[in-house]
Amino acid sequence: MLLESYRLEIFNNECMPGAMTVQCFAHLDQDVSDALPFLNAELGGQTYIKDPPSVTFQLQGKLLTVHGRKIAVNALKDEAEARKIVEWLKREVNDAWERRDTITPRYEGLPRPQLIHILKCLPRTNCRECGEPTCMVFAARVAEGAKGSDDCPALTPAAKADLEAYLKPFAIDGDGIPW
Repeated sequence: MLLESYRLEIFNNECMPGAMTVQCFAHLDQDVSDALPFLNAELGGQTYIKDPPSVTFQLQGKLLTVHGRKIAVNALKDEAEARKIVEWLKREVNDAWERRDTITPRYEGLPRPQLIHILKCLPRTNCRECGEPTCMVFAARVAEGAKGSDDCPALTPAAKADLEAYLKPFAIDGDGIPW
């Protein structure tokens, strides 16, 4: 096991002290730098930086960044959610490291979906049935992975298939929380 322990630090955003969400750093007791290209290959990081190594994922509207000695996560409800996500990432780091002989490391991030393309798949009626004020906002939430094709009740089966096909190469599905 590469990553065994960490210390969790929970804090509010200094720029927005009244924010309803918190952020966290998990200060890692072991250096996981060598595992990052394998983790990136497995989870499809949106941004990969080689030096110093880090990989950033955008999942369910949250940014998760893994550095050699630190994990950073934003837009958290509370400490319990922070612990769930960090524990999930810990498992993913260790799993990728254990299977590194079978994984082709990836040293670049995935391409990002184009908001306008997502919007073109939507009905553009601004019906609000998805819980968002406009189809443009819904498209932005899809692009960040917080919403998926199942969240738009007005999508025709053909439009849903088009949207899912477009999102597949970006590793964005908006379905389920992995942690």
